[in-house]
Amino acid sequence: MAERSFAKEVQKLRLGAGEEFAGEGILAITKALLQCGVGYVGGYQGAPISHLMDVLSDAQEILGELGVHFEASASEATATAMLAASVHYPIRGAATFKSTVGTNVASDALANLASGGVTGGALIIVGEDYGEGSSIMQERSHAFAMKSQVWLLDPRPNLPSIVSAVEHGFELSEASNTPVMLQVRIRCCHVHGAFTAKDNRRPPMTVADALENPRRDTQRIVLPPASFLHEKEKISKRLPAAIDYIKRHQLNETFGGSGRVGIIMQGGMYNGVIRALQRLGLADVYGETDVPLHVLNVTYPLVEDDLLEFCATKDAVLVVEEGQPDYIEQALGSMLYKADATVRLVGKGMLPMAGEYTGDVMLSGIGSFLRQHAGEMLAPEVRAPNVPAPPIFDDLVKAVPMRPPGFCIGCPERPIFAATKLVEQDLGKHHIASDIGCHLFSIMPPFELGATTMGYGLGPASASAFNSPDAKRRSISFVGDGGFWHNGLTSSIGNAVFNKNDGVIVVVDNYYSAATGGQDILSSRASNPTKATKHPITDAVKGMGVKWVRHIDRTYDVGKMRDTLKEALTTQEKGPKVIVASSECMLNRQRREKPLLKKALTDGKRVVKTKFGVDEDVCTGDHACMRLSGCPSLTIKHLDDPLRDDPVAAIDENCVGCGNCGEVADAAVLCPSFYQADVVNNPTRWERFRFNLSQRVIAWLQARRERRRLVFAENAV
Repeated sequence: MAERSFAKEVQKLRLGAGEEFAGEGILAITKALLQCGVGYVGGYQGAPISHLMDVLSDAQEILGELGVHFEASASEATATAMLAASVHYPIRGAATFKSTVGTNVASDALANLASGGVTGGALIIVGEDYGEGSSIMQERSHAFAMKSQVWLLDPRPNLPSIVSAVEHGFELSEASNTPVMLQVRIRCCHVHGAFTAKDNRRPPMTVADALENPRRDTQRIVLPPASFLHEKEKISKRLPAAIDYIKRHQLNETFGGSGRVGIIMQGGMYNGVIRALQRLGLADVYGETDVPLHVLNVTYPLVEDDLLEFCATKDAVLVVEEGQPDYIEQALGSMLYKADATVRLVGKGMLPMAGEYTGDVMLSGIGSFLRQHAGEMLAPEVRAPNVPAPPIFDDLVKAVPMRPPGFCIGCPERPIFAATKLVEQDLGKHHIASDIGCHLFSIMPPFELGATTMGYGLGPASASAFNSPDAKRRSISFVGDGGFWHNGLTSSIGNAVFNKNDGVIVVVDNYYSAATGGQDILSSRASNPTKATKHPITDAVKGMGVKWVRHIDRTYDVGKMRDTLKEALTTQEKGPKVIVASSECMLNRQRREKPLLKKALTDGKRVVKTKFGVDEDVCTGDHACMRLSGCPSLTIKHLDDPLRDDPVAAIDENCVGCGNCGEVADAAVLCPSFYQADVVNNPTRWERFRFNLSQRVIAWLQARRERRRLVFAENAV
C-alpha cells in the first residue's frame, strides 16, 4: 500500500476542454500526459516523484478507458527500457523515476535509447532530488542529458508551465527523434495552482495495435555500423532539429525591462529569483520586474543565438545555476568568448558552487550582483554593501542536539540491529556492508553499524572483496526487500553464489518498498488486484543456488535473531549464508489498521490496544533497553525519591506496543520492569465485571496496607 491514496484526486483527470484543473504539480503532470495522448507509462518510485507513481496506480481505471498501459517497473532501467516501444512505433511513452540515483541505474538503457533514437515521443520525467532535504548523493541530471544527447527541460514551477513542458516535451522528441528528459524538483512536484484543461486523448496507436502490426528498422538498432551513424545523426540532424523547434516555439522565455544587467537562470530557479527580487524591491507580487530575465525552460541544448542576443546589450549577466559543475555557465562563457563579447559573466562566485539555492542564498547572491553592477536600481536602504547579519541561531544550535534520521516507532528493523549488537558482544566486531533503504539508519546511534553503501541492492556485492580464502572472520551485509527485487537478486545474491562467497547476507523484509512510500513488491503479503504478490524471498534465494537459508518471520524475537546470526557466522558450512528477517513495516501496518480500528470503535465493537509501560519501582536505571533499541517512544524520567539519583526508563504515549524495548533489555526475556497493558474499548459484560471486582480488591488491599503503615508524629517528644 502506498503512503497515501489519490483515489479522490484522480477524478480530476476526467476534466475536459475549458474546465479549470486545480491541484498540485504531480497531478498536473498526469493530466498533461493524458491530454497528450500518451500510450504507455512506466516508472519506479522515489522522492520527489513517488506520488506520480501513486497517482498513476490509482488512476488505472481512467488509463484503461483510454487504452493507456501502465506498469510499476522493477527498476529505473526497466522503466527506461520500456520506451523502446517508441523506437519503431509512433506511440508516445513516458517513464518516471528519482534522479540521480534512478538516472544512474537507467543510464545503460538511456544511452541505447538515445543512440538509436525514437519515432514516437519519449518523455522521461525525473524527480531532481538535490538540496538540503535530499536523501541521496548530491549530483545533477544535467550530465546524463549531455552525455547521451538527450534534451533536458526544466520548466518554471507553476502548473501552466509544467503542463506546457509535457506537451512540448513530446513534440520536441518527435521533431528531433530524440528522447526528452523533464526535470522537476520537489517544489515543482508539490506546487499548487490551476490551469485550463484540455480533453484527454486516446493514443492514435495503442501498444495492443502495435503488436498486431510489428515493425522494425535495422538502422535504429544499436549495432555497428548503424551505431557509428547514430552519433553523426545526433549532430547533423537531431540537434539542429531540436534547436529549431525550441526557437520556433519560444520554449525559453525573456521577461523584465531592458536594463544593462540581466539574469539567466534555469527554469526551476525562476520562483526563487523572483522572490529575491521582491525582497530587494525590484519585483511586485505578480512577478513583474524591470530586471531583464532570460529563463531557460530548456537547459540542454542551449540556443546560442538567443543567449548572445540577450547578452548583447548587457554590461554584466548573472547565471543562476544550482549545483555543480557549472555546465551552463561554462557553455555560455565559451559562446561569449567566441563571439568576442565584452559582457561580464558572473555566476559561481556571487552564488555558491554547490548546495541548494534557498531563499537566503538567492537574496544574498542576487543582491551582491546588483550592488556591484547596477547599484542605481536598488533603493538606498538596500544599496549598502551586503554585510552578513549576526548569527541568531548560535545559542539554539548549542542547546538543541542534532537529530539524525532514525527508525520509526515500533519499526521491525530495529530488533535486527539490536541482535547484531548482541552478537558483536560475543564474537567481536565484523565488517558490515549496508544498503539503500530504511535499514541504512542502522549506521546512526544507538547501533552505529555499517561501513559502506554502494547502491540500491548492492549491499552484499559491496562486501564481495572481503571473500578472501585467508579470512578468519565473515563479513555481514544487509539488503532490503525493495533493493533485493530491484537489483540485489542478481547483482548481490547471484554474484555471491557464483563466486562461492562465504559471507552472511541479511535480507530485511518489511513487506513493502517502505522507504519509497510503501508500494507493493513481489514479496508483499497483501493481495494486489493488478500485481502479482506473495512470492517468497526464500524461494528466490534458493532458486539462485543458496544452500544455507534461514527465515525469521518475527524480527521482534531478538533472541532468535541473535542466535541465527551467531549460527551463520560460526557454521562450518561454506558458501553464502542468507537470513531473511520478516516483519511488516510498522508505519504501513498503522496506516492499514487504524482505519479498521476506527470503524470498529464507531460500530461499538470490542477493540484491544496494547501498550507497554515501565514500573519505576522495579527499573534499576540500567538503560540497556535504550542502548539496544533507540525507540523514540522510550525516554528517561527523573524520580522524586531522594535515595535514587539515576533516571529510570519511561515510555510515552506514542508507543505502538511492539514490545521490542522490553525484549532487547535481556535478549528476548522481557525485562521485569516492563509491563504490558491491554486497553480494551467497548469491553464485554464479563470484562466489566472482572474489572470492577479487581478494582474493589485492589482498593481493599491498599486500605489495609495504609492502616498498617508506621507513622511518625511531627511533634512527638
